Amino acid sequence: MDVADFDFELPEALIAQEPPPERGGSRLLKLSRTGGDLEDATFADITRYFGDGDLLVLNNTRVFPARLLGRRDPSGGEVECLLIAKRPEPESQFSQDSELWQALMHPGQKLKPGARVVFDDAVVTLRGEVLERRFFGQRTVRLWTDGGVDVQTAVERLGHTPLPPYIKRGDRPADRERYQTVYARDRGSVAAPTAGLHFTDAILSTLRGRGVEIAEITLHVGYGTFKPVRADRVDDHVVDAEAFTVDANVAGALTAALHDRRRVVAVGTTTTRALESLHIEDGRVLPAAGQTDLFIRPGHEFRIVSGMITNFHLPRSSLLMLVASFAGRENVLAAYRHAIAAGYRFYSYGDAMLIV
Repeated sequence: MDVADFDFELPEALIAQEPPPERGGSRLLKLSRTGGDLEDATFADITRYFGDGDLLVLNNTRVFPARLLGRRDPSGGEVECLLIAKRPEPESQFSQDSELWQALMHPGQKLKPGARVVFDDAVVTLRGEVLERRFFGQRTVRLWTDGGVDVQTAVERLGHTPLPPYIKRGDRPADRERYQTVYARDRGSVAAPTAGLHFTDAILSTLRGRGVEIAEITLHVGYGTFKPVRADRVDDHVVDAEAFTVDANVAGALTAALHDRRRVVAVGTTTTRALESLHIEDGRVLPAAGQTDLFIRPGHEFRIVSGMITNFHLPRSSLLMLVASFAGRENVLAAYRHAIAAGYRFYSYGDAMLIV
């Protein structure tokens, strides 16, 4: 299958630059997974599509302020550093208080191995040294502080919310809360699991009141979620690995739901990837903790997920391919055409789709 089969034209005006005024205030497009029927609603209406026995699975990862703005040391030139993934540090090579990170840095052409950078305010100073160049403009950088706080604390204080590149504005203090789900707990993502941004505590409470079981897994979203598909053929694309955890309690809930033929509805493509990465032995879903590089595209046989909540994704993206594999390419592209004609808002701060 060609990547071009997942292309569509999107007016730039439909790319959401701001979240809705209130959580739960987004629009919701319900898509029938089998028939392709469409229904327009609001996200606050989502509870009426759920009932007793449904299992709703959330990704409780927490976004950290991974974008650092600082200067070269000693020249003072501006530097931007987006932390992508923490790397293991060889024993005794550096100070115990330092951390190694894979990062995207700008201006890349000037930041060669040995280059020093600094990020600071009136209270905290975080320093860095470029150790090596990597693929696609990435760097390995060592970070340490001048003392008083550890690297994680310094990043939390100095860092900016890593808004996606299609949001054409700087981050604001309010984004620290809005670019985060209300159930975010486990720090480690550089991008939000955006399907979950619509949920409020009240909506979740209403779902529980309707007999819906709610479980949480963790998948830390990496920068690879924005990785363009450079191949011409879908099967030639490689998805970056991401860390995930599904504990024994959640595995037990999944096993029971599958045994009873109850719906398992994943909130977001991240949750879907984690669940579909699990192994099933003798009818039991096994817990897991590790890395998944599962690329879900048309032809994938869904073993666990039978419903999905998702935002609207970029053309030619691996996330669009995942959704198309779940509901059918023609059904999904027809839903996207409807959404565009009806003025739905797209991408991270945009509207949502329920596929059941």
